[in-house]
Amino acid sequence: MESIWKMDLECGEPKPLPDKADVIVIGGGMTGILTAFVLSQQNADVILIDGERIAGGITQNTTAKITSQHGLIYEKLIKGAGKEHAEMYARANQQAIGQYRSMIEQFKIDCDYKELPHYVYSLESEEQIVKEALAAQKLGLPASAVSEVTLPFAVKGAVRFEGQAQFHPLKFIEPLAKKLTIFEQTKIRSVEERRVSTEKGTVSADYVVMAAHYPFVNFPGWYFLRLYQQRSYVLALRHAATLDGMYIDANSSGYSFRNHEDLLLLGGQGHRAGKHPGNCYRHLEEAAAKFYPESSIAAQWSAQDCMSLDGIPYIGAYSRSTPNLLVATGYNKWGMTSSMAAAQILTDRIMGKHNEYAKAFSPHRFHPKLSMAELSSHAKESAVGLSKGYFHRPLRELSSIPNGGAGVIRYQGKRVGAYKNDKGEVFLVSAKCPHLGCELSWNADELTWDCPCHGSRFDYHGNLIGNPAEEGIKLDKLSR
Repeated sequence: MESIWKMDLECGEPKPLPDKADVIVIGGGMTGILTAFVLSQQNADVILIDGERIAGGITQNTTAKITSQHGLIYEKLIKGAGKEHAEMYARANQQAIGQYRSMIEQFKIDCDYKELPHYVYSLESEEQIVKEALAAQKLGLPASAVSEVTLPFAVKGAVRFEGQAQFHPLKFIEPLAKKLTIFEQTKIRSVEERRVSTEKGTVSADYVVMAAHYPFVNFPGWYFLRLYQQRSYVLALRHAATLDGMYIDANSSGYSFRNHEDLLLLGGQGHRAGKHPGNCYRHLEEAAAKFYPESSIAAQWSAQDCMSLDGIPYIGAYSRSTPNLLVATGYNKWGMTSSMAAAQILTDRIMGKHNEYAKAFSPHRFHPKLSMAELSSHAKESAVGLSKGYFHRPLRELSSIPNGGAGVIRYQGKRVGAYKNDKGEVFLVSAKCPHLGCELSWNADELTWDCPCHGSRFDYHGNLIGNPAEEGIKLDKLSR
């Protein structure tokens, strides 16, 4: 099944790729569309390039909550980054909510926009709820600690943020995209600070914005050392319940809830890409049956998010040596307000204006208290993924793979990913990710090969699904 948001967006008639523009935006998700649109409102000559279709990736798989409440983060930010940076983060995301509202009203966008409170609930600790509410209040956020919620189970408490919102993300994007110059299905060959080479030609620009979810240019920037990717899963339920707002568990292993029209979206089962625990959809189905026994499943889908080491997005210059190559990534599952904040910060930088929040999101910051634990974990996972192909001998042969199963096997002296469908048909791919060489892992829920190091994904035919890899893993690539 596919996301309930999925829809084909019209981008106007195809045009020849120009030789030059003021700004090139790479990536047609929420960040790319918003950045290109805000720049166009400043009379900048902007073109947007996407390797597939716009809004065809992470944006169509979001739960589309427009909120400045990003888990229980504000007490942590104050302690780890300082009150000044925490306040900038809070104000930028809170301001983004108002900017969505203003754009929807100004351009009369029919996108199911609805203002509701957002809650982070805890099943474990009332104390952490009270501390977080007080920290958020100190930063000027509309927070309060409450004990009563409309969830189908009791909680220890919840932090409630007033005046948050939800919407249909692709209905919001569609009218904006029609006003932009967009080149879809245009594969990128190389990216430089002021030049982008594609299969359809080369374009020069004063600025290039990398808004392609994961920054696939490894050097400079070194984002593969500073990001990892997290997967999560969603069921859309009929005949469930109507809640008073949007909810998410303070514990990363818990559930999220929000309504859309007559559906309830139940999300959860998060895990690092490439570290698939198995039966994620089944566990969500069991939760749905427990919480809402009269419900039925209308749709199911998954999402993948870039996670920064300190919990703050990277928005600004791609590296210190490339001030005209810009980036926005690492939204930590909170892409809606982060995308709007990124569009404003990057537009101000390009237009030579001061942005009061840019410092907090600079890709060149370093907060040791916030980063060290994730840095150590990410380094360990990457080391394990890289070492498998060199130091671990595969023990399995093709005959050991059952119908409906998959695994890394020895095949003609090579480490190969093998999948057998229910009919016994065999599909072989390279087991090595073409990004940086990590060994891939099988995702049985979605029949994909996922990279545990940096999150690239491939279908069982070997076709590329998600970056940072830029090519597939079909068998003819084995000799590389």
